[in-house]
Amino acid sequence: MGIWELLILAIGLSMDAFAVAICKGLSVKEAKVKHMACAGLYFGGFQALMPLIGYLLGVNFKHLIERFDHWIAFVLLAIIGGNMIREALSKEEEEEMNGSFGPKAMFPLAVATSIDALAVGVTFAFLQVQIVPAVSFIGIITFLLSFLGVKIGNIFGAKYKSKAELTGGIILIVIGLKILLEHLGVLAMIANMFQ
Repeated sequence: MGIWELLILAIGLSMDAFAVAICKGLSVKEAKVKHMACAGLYFGGFQALMPLIGYLLGVNFKHLIERFDHWIAFVLLAIIGGNMIREALSKEEEEEMNGSFGPKAMFPLAVATSIDALAVGVTFAFLQVQIVPAVSFIGIITFLLSFLGVKIGNIFGAKYKSKAELTGGIILIVIGLKILLEHLGVLAMIANMFQ
């Protein structure tokens, strides 16, 4: 997995956290740097930790499923992306966000927004990924977007939340499709046709 693919994946994974950070920004009268840093640290930290845990789990089972690992990566990313798109397009009213940035409020949100990163970490075990730089990169991108999300939510409101989730879902599905097509040799075949 190259740097550009990893960047796109990191952005896609961070969209849930970004959307929640926007809502957290809505919940406070004034978004202070401490609020922005708190959201960034919680969301970025968990977005880095969960794929590492997934990777460690995946490595232990890799030998059992190497023959169809690309299908697993595709299905996991498609399910995660599809769920993000479904949530973005849902017309359901959401609960009002708690204005607290304490551990009782932030920990469950950080876990909830990073569960998909756990599944992505499992797919990393089947791909050629240097895990420490990859999870660090994901964590940093999520930190930055969550940091900015609190401020954006405080200034602009919920206007961009669903767009962020929709974009993230589409990105994850496209990456899953790319992984599947690469392993099936379709992309190589298409590249050879244009040479």
